[in-house]
Amino acid sequence: MSEEKMIGSFDGTQLFTRKDTAEEQKAAVVIAHGLAEHLGRYDALAETLLRHNFTVYRYEQRGHARSEGKRTFFKDFNEMPDDLKAIMDLAKEENREQQVFLIGHSMGGFTAAAFGTKYPEESAGIVLSGALTRYNNELFGPLPMDLPADNYLDNELGEGVCSDPEVVKAYAEDPLVEKKISVGLINEFAPGIAWLKENAESFIDPVLVLHGNEDGLVAEKDSRDFYGEIGSKDKTLKIYAGLMHEIFNEPSKYKIYDEVIEWLEDRL
Repeated sequence: MSEEKMIGSFDGTQLFTRKDTAEEQKAAVVIAHGLAEHLGRYDALAETLLRHNFTVYRYEQRGHARSEGKRTFFKDFNEMPDDLKAIMDLAKEENREQQVFLIGHSMGGFTAAAFGTKYPEESAGIVLSGALTRYNNELFGPLPMDLPADNYLDNELGEGVCSDPEVVKAYAEDPLVEKKISVGLINEFAPGIAWLKENAESFIDPVLVLHGNEDGLVAEKDSRDFYGEIGSKDKTLKIYAGLMHEIFNEPSKYKIYDEVIEWLEDRL
């Protein structure tokens, strides 16, 4: 069963959400997407989780796809974890008897890592994929950029997303993928990542950190550094040889989904 609706965030911004309910639900999972994309790019992952009886909540970050807000713009990096908190609160309210996990990819990985750091023990466990948790690959050059916040740059992320040319082509042609990215959003990663690093010991949730070693957008060293510095006692790091940024869209994705599901089930 699927339900789509708008949810008001902490400041009233309406976020587009989708809930897919598992028939014999054993837990719930919230998925946070990456920069310039949307929840539909996680359909295969969501369907796999559903088959394994996880109810799936997805949402679109503010300024992305069908959510409200100035396009691909954050005025403060805290908007990311605080928007996510609105979705996590909803999932926890609707699933009081069961655990709620969190999966975040890329910028959604930053969002999930920031959520775990700011709101410890609010999730049963966090899975990070290609997460921007440090800035070892200066994708946008040194930050902050010396440009006005409301300047927009072309989205040139497509080439680095995946080794599968079909995924790259679909990304380029997807009408819900944002074609421009604001300087304001990019510049918020500077204070956001500095804060994440300074408060690494506050991140204590169980965590599975996944990264492709051929990731051309976010350095796999980000994940190794984050893993080494956080306070979690239950933490696992997996670096995948030969995989690019979107490990959830690589040809070997179902093997990775199985590893994620096994990790989730071990924590039920």
